Amino acid sequence: MSTLAGKTMIISGGSRGIGEAIALRAARDGANVALLAKTTEPHPKLPGTIYTAAAAIEAAGGNALPIVCDVRDDDRVADAVAQTVDRFGGIDIVVNNASAIDLTPTDAVSMKRYDLMQNINARGSFLLSKLAIPALRRAANPHILTLSPPIRLEPKWFESGHLAYSIAKYSMSLVTVGLAAELSKDAIAANSLWPRTAIATAAVRNVLGADVEKRSRKREIMADAAHAILTASSREVTGNFFIDDEVLAAQGVTDLSGYRLAEREADLEPDFWVDWPVAQTN
Repeated sequence: MSTLAGKTMIISGGSRGIGEAIALRAARDGANVALLAKTTEPHPKLPGTIYTAAAAIEAAGGNALPIVCDVRDDDRVADAVAQTVDRFGGIDIVVNNASAIDLTPTDAVSMKRYDLMQNINARGSFLLSKLAIPALRRAANPHILTLSPPIRLEPKWFESGHLAYSIAKYSMSLVTVGLAAELSKDAIAANSLWPRTAIATAAVRNVLGADVEKRSRKREIMADAAHAILTASSREVTGNFFIDDEVLAAQGVTDLSGYRLAEREADLEPDFWVDWPVAQTN
């Protein structure tokens, strides 16, 4: 399979950034995309709303279903899954993209922020995946893709001092580990995808600064990597922690220069949980 034409994707946090890019890539194939997001009005620092994303999906050739939804709300998520099945006849793909970030060190982070990250990142990914399982069991090539890093336990991966965020993101990764094992008998794939470098999004600009954004790759590298994973056989590709450039290299894409904003590959900003330098040096 090399296309998502006619497939139905439900994605959390799809109104902007990497989530929107993944949705747009699927839309170019002619996929149906249910967008779960809270943003209905433009934010001064976070451009884009669930409705502008839906319009872009339609313009790209897909069918969009924008659903205003907080992934922390059990009833709203259950209703979103039901709406998606009712509108499109089923669900083929779940993308857990919604995520909160706070890089405050342990002694300074508030427990309110800790709980927010746990409830959106970990609990939200678990909840959407859980509620979509009955529909995924009826799909021909079902996938769950979670935007979370490989679980690395060596001390060096914690030296940056954002333990609260690390716990929340690793909890998303545990959803992948557990679902891949639990759902293997149903041939439902569960994988994670993470970038090698910083990705140019409004969140990166707001949290890490404009300088890091300039040393980032474009969000399209994650979209293209996600597409490659989601078009693979769910019986053969599951339980993996994929890195974006490694996925593309396996597809024969060796020149990544078109994805970067930095002048040189060596100028790219590495992500928190991946080895450096990058796999390709074009």
